[in-house]
Amino acid sequence: MRTLLKRAASAPGSRTSKWLVLAAWLILAVALGPLAGKVGDVEETGPNAFLPRGAESAQVNTELERFRDDAVMPAVIVYTGQDSAAAASKAAADRTALDRFAAEGEQVSQPLPSEDGEALMTVVPLDTKGEVTDAVKELRDIAGSNAPPGVAIEVGGPAGSLVDQVAVFASLDSTLMIATGLVVAVLLLITYRSPGLWLFPLLSVGFAAVLTQACTYLLATYANLPVDPQSAGILMVLVFGVGTDYALLLVARYREELHRHEDRHAAMKIALRRSGPAILASAGTVAVGLACLALADINSSRSMGLVGAVGVICAFLAMITILPALLVIAGRWVFWPFVPRSGTPAHRATTIWSRIGSAVARRPRWSWMMSVAVTGVLALSATGINMGLTQSEMFQDKPESVLAQERISAHYPSGASDPAKVITAAGKAAEVKAAASDVDGVARVEETDRTADSELSTLSVVLEDAPDSPAAKDSIDRLREAVHAVGGADALVGGTTAQTLDTQRAADRDLRTVIPVVLLVVLLVLILLLRALVAPLLLLATVVLSYFAALGASNLLFEHVLGFAGVDWSIPLMGFVFLVALGIDYNIFLMHRVREEALGLGHARGVLEGLTSTGGVITSAGVVLAATFAVFAGLPLVTMAQMGVIVGIGVLLDTFLVRTVLVPALALDLGRWFWWPGRLFRSTERRSAGQPAVTDALAERISSRS
Repeated sequence: MRTLLKRAASAPGSRTSKWLVLAAWLILAVALGPLAGKVGDVEETGPNAFLPRGAESAQVNTELERFRDDAVMPAVIVYTGQDSAAAASKAAADRTALDRFAAEGEQVSQPLPSEDGEALMTVVPLDTKGEVTDAVKELRDIAGSNAPPGVAIEVGGPAGSLVDQVAVFASLDSTLMIATGLVVAVLLLITYRSPGLWLFPLLSVGFAAVLTQACTYLLATYANLPVDPQSAGILMVLVFGVGTDYALLLVARYREELHRHEDRHAAMKIALRRSGPAILASAGTVAVGLACLALADINSSRSMGLVGAVGVICAFLAMITILPALLVIAGRWVFWPFVPRSGTPAHRATTIWSRIGSAVARRPRWSWMMSVAVTGVLALSATGINMGLTQSEMFQDKPESVLAQERISAHYPSGASDPAKVITAAGKAAEVKAAASDVDGVARVEETDRTADSELSTLSVVLEDAPDSPAAKDSIDRLREAVHAVGGADALVGGTTAQTLDTQRAADRDLRTVIPVVLLVVLLVLILLLRALVAPLLLLATVVLSYFAALGASNLLFEHVLGFAGVDWSIPLMGFVFLVALGIDYNIFLMHRVREEALGLGHARGVLEGLTSTGGVITSAGVVLAATFAVFAGLPLVTMAQMGVIVGIGVLLDTFLVRTVLVPALALDLGRWFWWPGRLFRSTERRSAGQPAVTDALAERISSRS
């Protein structure tokens, strides 16, 4: 089996197999290309796509499907202004023009005046089986035409909000793909300083993207893989980011071997054999770490984790097969004008990484203590995070539906445009209505529909407070307590406010459930890779510290620079999983090389040689990954922007501080105990008690050699 695996791993570097690998990928791309464009067909955009599994509000959405074959979604048009007569005339004229949009059996409501006389509200019941997006667009055109001077008109409500969110996600894939592709191309061009080399990683990522999208579509169709617009958008960024990281690591090792071997095929086989375990460990850690999100209650978190794991696996397969095959086929000229020649030095005599290594070697304990202090100070900023975003705070630029809700909240009971929904046994509807009416925070209760079999009834509960406010959430708790107490009613409370409350609580549960599992999985991978216990524990601790530092630094940016009102509930968990899984990559790349060097050179020398050898490539990989996630910061959805910022900052901290200073300093300070109880611990020469991990003499020799 081991022989078979070695042969498979060396196939892309073989004189004949490289052509078979290329042919296989070309056939695969042609065959799977049509499927890659169908991911949008399997995206779940229903009301439960972003809700916790089994949540009461999700059960309400499911039960509501029993009430009508032509489910209705209201669009709310609000007219505000000092000229009440002009507003009333406009609203009356619009109502006549809007009748044709009402669902069958429904009608457009009469304009409802506010108590202060400064606003009118018209509700248009839209048929969800029709084109809601087109209908809302036409409503906005009609409402916005010939508006009287001084009268503001906005179209919102559930239908308007849905359309505005869909508009954000509709442009998400294309925006991210174009921006990410440009960022990666520019950074690869800067990194390689070659007019041709940057194309090969980018082309390989393109193959990986086709495979990823096709696999996502097939798994969603035949294996119930959950896919939503958010996870589909992040998927391509993840594939570009990790795929480019693996490409940088492989190309750097291949370049080294070309300096040692005349035959480029032999050089590639050795590069694959020596860098392959690190790339495999990295991909495995990221994929399994993301897959741990399958334990989350929130459907969107599960989707992002599982879809992301598919993308990482596909990126890994492409980078260890098609990329090496393309590089070997192209030959040494691909590195022009810096073509590696056999027998020449693989590294320059003096590099910034050798200087950093020398500085850390002189004072390792001071170095890691200062690194911990810096990250610790940043982490303290995470203690003041304001958690939770209202609907109006979810967008960097307020869409029309948010403006409409603000107008409604200013002139009506804030929940009037989006009431809570109560499902109850039909025979108990009167009792449930009475119980709901007595709840503090409830403005009014109306009975609306029954199912065709007369088993269930729905109640519409208008809350006094804005649907996404803390007061409204408290009202939902009281409402649930009251209606649940009605015997035999089996009442359920849903609606937007209930969904927000359920999601918030599920996010807290997911943090407590998923994080320990992710830490355990990553620890096991590190133990298997490094054959030690102390080193994996310390590496994991550094990544966790880096996460909290990134969270604190991001919070400072959110509050004082970007002006966000708070942090979305999903960010702590998603940020943790992405940063631990991705951040540990650089420790894996570094320590795999350190272990390789230490087996021949000894512990201290191995640490410094590993840092010097991997410094450039890991820094380039970190910058590329951080830049790809930073693309999110320009998106209109605050949640996506926050995800990009926290992952980008975390990756940069891992790249420039944790991997460059903190980890090497800890390894040098602990000496052979860093590898306890593995082979390196036993084989490394014992140093006398109290002797520093790296003597001044050794540091001087390293410095002079550099």
